[in-house]
Amino acid sequence: MSIRKHVVWYWRWLFMVSAFAVGLALAWWMYDIGSALTGLDHRETRQELTDLRERLSKLQRETGKFEAEAVVARRQVEVEIATQRELAKSAKALQDENARLKEDITFFRNLMSTDSKAGSAVRLYRFKVEHSGFPNEYHYQSLFLQSGKRGQDFQGRVRFLANTLQKGKKIVIPIASAGSNNVLDVALDFKYYQRVEGIFQVAPGTEVKSVEVRVFEKGALQPLFTQTVNIS
Repeated sequence: MSIRKHVVWYWRWLFMVSAFAVGLALAWWMYDIGSALTGLDHRETRQELTDLRERLSKLQRETGKFEAEAVVARRQVEVEIATQRELAKSAKALQDENARLKEDITFFRNLMSTDSKAGSAVRLYRFKVEHSGFPNEYHYQSLFLQSGKRGQDFQGRVRFLANTLQKGKKIVIPIASAGSNNVLDVALDFKYYQRVEGIFQVAPGTEVKSVEVRVFEKGALQPLFTQTVNIS
């Protein structure tokens, strides 16, 4: 028969807690030793990680700032380009308007000039032909002027002939109104000046080189004068 020594329960519990604490301390000590041997310090690692996060946040803020500045600069460049284009258009419009004013001044000077010794003289003062924007269609503008002694109105007609090039051949075509086969004879009846304008069409593949203008007095079969205007 053996005799076992009775141990009070709280002493047993205290022993177990002490053993656990010693084991935990031993484990922590071994972790520190392993970190030191491998060059790894978790406190330094956490600090480095914090520093990296701060640097990343700073870089992100700077990047956002630069992106905003780039957007503003790009918009300014776009505005400047648009402004320059508008200025160029305005300058071109002013140049065209200046040229028209000069032409008008010359026109009215010729219109107001009179020579009591010279008879009246009808002439083609201005003629312009350009593409209308549609295929094989042209728009023309002409201005007839009577200078000198203007005793009475000039009455007559004008005919336009197109000198064209078709498949290498030179062909003269009487200009007809668009959509019509009738020769375009326009009546003239004016004392000072008369404007004549309209549109005409040619066959596909036809190149218009120049336009011949023939002015007839009323009832005359032979032209009073003929003038050819090249198309640039």
